[in-house]
Amino acid sequence: MEYLDRVLKCVDCGAEFVFTAGEQLFFSDKGFKNEPKRCKPCKSKRSQMLSGQGYQRVETTTVCSQCGKETTVPFKPTQGRPVYCRECFQQRRTAASPA
Repeated sequence: MEYLDRVLKCVDCGAEFVFTAGEQLFFSDKGFKNEPKRCKPCKSKRSQMLSGQGYQRVETTTVCSQCGKETTVPFKPTQGRPVYCRECFQQRRTAASPA
């Protein structure tokens, strides 16, 4: 089968981009059924966000539910659920694991 360059439209930014004959051959060889939906800049932005590089981690200062010590956790605590400092969390983890 002969492949010809095709112009596609990016679903994110609406820009037109070329789906080259070589890329089409590659997609065919790999068994990919769908053609690309995003231009290269939007594809790289999306992959960075999904890989966590574009994600900002939330650091919250709170009080440990077990020992009462002030600690920082890498998430926003949910009301009604206990939050533990690193030491208490490790103690609970080792106590819960089967010996």
